[in-house]
Amino acid sequence: MDALLPEQLVETARRVLEANRARGRRIAVAESCTGGLVSAALTELPGASDVFEAGFVTYSNDAKLDILKVSQDVLETFGAVSIAVAWSMAQGALTKSEADVAVAITGIAGPGGGSEKKPVGTVVFARAERGADPSHVVADSRHFEDNGRGGIRLQAALCALELLMPGDPPSEEAPPEEAPAP
Repeated sequence: MDALLPEQLVETARRVLEANRARGRRIAVAESCTGGLVSAALTELPGASDVFEAGFVTYSNDAKLDILKVSQDVLETFGAVSIAVAWSMAQGALTKSEADVAVAITGIAGPGGGSEKKPVGTVVFARAERGADPSHVVADSRHFEDNGRGGIRLQAALCALELLMPGDPPSEEAPPEEAPAP
């Protein structure tokens, strides 16, 4: 395979594209800690443009505010690594694109930046669908093993891709510090 990225990531992206293509759905992503890795995985594959609508890399809080219209109050109240911010990022990606579904990723890839409540490896995801009830938050908080910055980013990208698969992932409304995954 002629790809720059790990085979596991590209194969997961292939499954996401095929499943969404079969449903006629366009997808978008809003990335922070993954820095465009999900978008890169999707665009490794020829023909991705019929499914992949847009990718927004909003690494800084200012970019989250300016590009995706995350509210300053939400950022200040909950912090950039929170379900509230991830949900706002996903909604912003839908608003700024013609996608049917959007996934957002925000987290702490390390090696620094973590805290006792939000250690390195804490990553929060949210999925928003056009026309869905906006009060129904579809989000997931994970704590990935700290196997280095690249390892955390890869795990986060794989999880985000899984959230783009058609179907209903579990809803999670607890903050990431209260609901780490094994």
